[in-house]
Amino acid sequence: MKCLNAWWLAVVCGVSPVAVGADPSLAADGGVVEEAKDTGAASAPVASPPVPAQSEAKKEPRPRTLAELTDAELANLSLAELEALGLVSEIEVVGKTVDVQRVAGSAHVVGREQLEKFEYDDVHRVLAQVPGVYVRDEDGYGLRPNIGLRGASSDRSSKVTLMEDGVLLGPAPYSAPAAYYFPLVTRMVEMEVFKGPASIRFGPQTLGGAINMRTRGAPTSGGQGQLDLAGGLYWLGKGHLHYGYATERMGFVVEGAHVQSSGFKQLDGGGDTGFGKNEGMLKGFLKLPSSGTSEQRLELKLGLANEHSDETYLGLSDEDFQRNPLRRYVASGQDEMNWLRSQLQLGYALSTGYAFQLRAALYRHDFARVWRKVNGFRSGPALEDVLRNGNSGQTAGLAAVLRGELDSANADEALMLGSNDRKYVSQGAQVVANWRPVLGGISHVFEGGARLHYDRIDRFHTEDAYRMQGGALVAEGVPSLVTAHNRGSAMAGALYLMDEILLGDFLVVPGARVELVQTSWHDRQTGLRSQAFDPVFLPGLGAVYQPTSQWTLLAGVHQGFSPVSPGQADEVRPEQSVNFEAGTRYNGEVLKTEAVGFFNHYLNLVGECTFSTGCNESQLNQQFNGGQANVYGAELSVGAGTAGPFGTRLEGRLAYTLTLSEFLSSFDSDNPQFGRVEVGDSLPYVPTHQGAALLMLEGSKWSASLSASYVGAMREQAGQGTLLSGQASDPHLLLDAALSFRLTPGTQLYLTGDNLLNTRYVAARRPYGARPGKPLHAEFGLKHSF
Repeated sequence: MKCLNAWWLAVVCGVSPVAVGADPSLAADGGVVEEAKDTGAASAPVASPPVPAQSEAKKEPRPRTLAELTDAELANLSLAELEALGLVSEIEVVGKTVDVQRVAGSAHVVGREQLEKFEYDDVHRVLAQVPGVYVRDEDGYGLRPNIGLRGASSDRSSKVTLMEDGVLLGPAPYSAPAAYYFPLVTRMVEMEVFKGPASIRFGPQTLGGAINMRTRGAPTSGGQGQLDLAGGLYWLGKGHLHYGYATERMGFVVEGAHVQSSGFKQLDGGGDTGFGKNEGMLKGFLKLPSSGTSEQRLELKLGLANEHSDETYLGLSDEDFQRNPLRRYVASGQDEMNWLRSQLQLGYALSTGYAFQLRAALYRHDFARVWRKVNGFRSGPALEDVLRNGNSGQTAGLAAVLRGELDSANADEALMLGSNDRKYVSQGAQVVANWRPVLGGISHVFEGGARLHYDRIDRFHTEDAYRMQGGALVAEGVPSLVTAHNRGSAMAGALYLMDEILLGDFLVVPGARVELVQTSWHDRQTGLRSQAFDPVFLPGLGAVYQPTSQWTLLAGVHQGFSPVSPGQADEVRPEQSVNFEAGTRYNGEVLKTEAVGFFNHYLNLVGECTFSTGCNESQLNQQFNGGQANVYGAELSVGAGTAGPFGTRLEGRLAYTLTLSEFLSSFDSDNPQFGRVEVGDSLPYVPTHQGAALLMLEGSKWSASLSASYVGAMREQAGQGTLLSGQASDPHLLLDAALSFRLTPGTQLYLTGDNLLNTRYVAARRPYGARPGKPLHAEFGLKHSF
């Protein structure tokens, strides 16, 4: 069969040109390749095999049907000719059409179909279906996600490279990588998760992997839009509108989204515990005059977003959680987060057929936020200790103050409310290029990228004293105490180069990444200044063997890296690991599977104190060397689809992750997540067992979907042996469902339900006390396309 010989055009055999095969930086506007259908296990973003440039001289006309073409003739087709044969979706700067069987590395994609079926606004629920990804819930809505990959710390997603359309999205990815900003999932058309050797393409965090979220692009031609309105429990409200228009030379899309809720927690004394988020985006492109098979275009992306949320770090004692897990103490009644973010991105793309592609971008993101929240008592034990031991001695009285049952007896029992005012800047320039030559009869795909990036964080933290009086917080009226006033910044240069070498049934992918990171620190309270420079070389190698058209064997090794934040002690070293993976992939007509084993050896595991881990102001953002550790396990995904009764379509998917971990050295840490660590202790917040299942049934005008996800208990602190009560999150099974019905070709009704069993569980006890996951929730909506 011809498509097996020209395997890189396996789309002819029914493999859709999915965006998971596209480098995010080369398909940044979402309109380069067709929007991907849902996939389970999928390919890492490897370039299409090389296609030599088309000869300018054409003495004889080419045959116009696929059956009449030889492999050599296929390799020399222009973009226009490929489009005429249906092998590319449109004549634009193409991403990469890839056979998922011939990919070095592991990657998964959650496509538009699944995102729209369940209408998730919480990224934690989306990623629960992806093996090798761990999440730690915090507020039930995913406002500030905690995401980890293959054992890398999930705290504030700081060890994962997060991107939107191939550009770093964090407020300050180098100098303060904690992701206090995260875009609305309802705006995304696809989420890509990359693991293994593919990670060296995306820095700076290469320990576990990278996540790229793709936003909507302009339509291919004409006008197209959609309005989505929904409401649900806890006064959930959602409005989402987008419209785009395109001609042959230019196009745009404008989009706005609003999501709000009064919150599911019950504040003592009354009041909202919810949030409101708004996001707007404008994207446009202009095609420049081109000749032959080459194309050029300019791109513009503008964004503006804000949030107000009545969120807190304060949880409950275990006793109060058992009585009412949705309760919130009156001491947190004034806690709230407000932030504002703007983004500007200018892009240029060049394509000369399949032989050479280049994409460049200039970007700047500004983010400002103020989080006012209860930090603790003026004097005495930490809030975490108060809630853990709130039934005896002095802590019993302090716990009663938090609940508003007792007044503050003296100045030491005053509650300190902190206002953490932070401003971030993230800006830079990046370029990615692909060249596909045939050298000495061997097909190559050279891909290289460079990025010059600058970011900074300005912190101004204050605390104000309040007394609990008559069940309410009353200000003492004393001047605010400045607890932190500093600036951290980073200037980073990054380079990477990969060569995908096709040798018969073997694909070998050597590559390397270089990071040069210069950090600066200025403590404005003490006048202390410091600088540091960290150069690092990160090699990687992936290999694929395909004995048949459906069966693939893969293996890879790469070095993981996480940079040191500004202002750290001289002895703090970058976090580094050596990561191995090996597995197999089967891609049949009905059944698709992937099984991968991984072993990550940390040469130096680095811990960091943050408010979200329970550290106090004096420890904030301090990093420490944690020595060597091993994280290892296996990932399995299975997907199948078949025709059902009465003209329906039935699809199912399963995913499972086994993760084991152990420290190889002993140490003491002020970080509550580590404490006293002994050899053999397991890492905190890494579940041993995790699984998910998805079942979808579709008719001509309706669809029904059922999703289940299970997460095992996670240690709150490094340790070993039997998990004791109060020292781990609760294992939990969540069941979600979605129904949709198409009223007209452009109008659809949908109903979704989350946590249908109304499972009550402790999602986490960090930083201060037990906090619940979201209870039973339902949403009803209408979509109209025009």
